[in-house]
Amino acid sequence: MIGTVYLVVRVLIVLALAVAAIVALTHWAVRNRRLNAFGAWPRFVRRLSDPLLHPIEQRILRAGGNPQSAPLWLLGLVIAGGLLLLWILDWAIGAVASLSVLSHAGPGAWVLALVRLAFLVLEIALVVRVLSSWMGLGPFSRLVRPAFRLTDWIVVPLRRVLPPMGPFDLSPLLAWVLLFWVAQPVLLSLLSRLIRPY
Repeated sequence: MIGTVYLVVRVLIVLALAVAAIVALTHWAVRNRRLNAFGAWPRFVRRLSDPLLHPIEQRILRAGGNPQSAPLWLLGLVIAGGLLLLWILDWAIGAVASLSVLSHAGPGAWVLALVRLAFLVLEIALVVRVLSSWMGLGPFSRLVRPAFRLTDWIVVPLRRVLPPMGPFDLSPLLAWVLLFWVAQPVLLSLLSRLIRPY
């Protein structure tokens, strides 16, 4: 059942990617005069893709960009959204499998699972922190404020210690290395020795 859902989602993502690629290629061919803009195929593609492209074009116009790049944005959104959806689906399937195993396990296994979950939340917060800085969202943005609050305790002290690297801030990368290559394995190893996971 779960495998079937995963397969169906993957097929739908591939189909969406194919449609977005056809739209982008058709728009590129029209702009470069390889296809007549009033031909049957470009008009058909434009008629089908207008409901998807119109909101993207409006957003690009509000940002001061060129609305002709909307098909490329659509392709990028499908790729990023598909990867994110697959990651969420993988995580959900793994969570269900873990809960199924934990339902027959003792309290030690639950403690180890909660520690792993805490590290997963920190990892997601670090990724959100880095991506938000690339998109120009600061620590006071309502969308990413929780990610900054969850990771400030390790990133801010590291930023004070690291030498300046121009526009690059390597403190989140160093925090990731310290958390997931040092702290997580050591903590999980200590906990598995101190408590019985079964």
